[in-house]
Amino acid sequence: MNRKAELKRQQIIKAAYQAVSDKGYEAVTLQDIANYANVSKGVPNYYFQNKEDVLAHLLAQITERIYKKEKEAVEKETSAQEMLQAYINTVFVSPEENEKFYRVYLDFLAQATKNNRYREINARFYQNCASISKEILTQAKKENVFVVNDFETAGRAIRTMIDGYMIQWMMTGDHAQHRSYKQACYQAITTYLS
Repeated sequence: MNRKAELKRQQIIKAAYQAVSDKGYEAVTLQDIANYANVSKGVPNYYFQNKEDVLAHLLAQITERIYKKEKEAVEKETSAQEMLQAYINTVFVSPEENEKFYRVYLDFLAQATKNNRYREINARFYQNCASISKEILTQAKKENVFVVNDFETAGRAIRTMIDGYMIQWMMTGDHAQHRSYKQACYQAITTYLS
């Protein structure tokens, strides 16, 4: 694919993110995506098979981008506790970004129960998240900081707590509570690992 075509695809995917964030998965149409991208209605159909294809590319791209940011943040640190803090800080990036992402992401999760493609993309995302947790837990074992025998179970628990605290924060509708939920999430994970 040439550079111009790839730029157009990215424009459409970015527009889809904004459209789903504003309107919700069910309500969004290809026409909405075209409108958000400032292109004619036929352009999304030229680059993608249908609405589901556009949104599958969107889900894959946003989850991969988030994973890379989280991984990079963790790899910059040397101690297990600093790695864990970097992970939490990167997830709880800002009230505005978190609200937008989780609004879109939760819509996708609702669809994933009926859509194997979305389910596979999400499974890959959680495998990537587990690899970050494993990296932190491996360092923790070297330092004898946390007591963990089963990295797989602990890794799932870490991401479960992260997503749980994020969803609880979103349900408050209060941006001012973002920091306290981030701190509570870190505390809950360190307590669990201790």
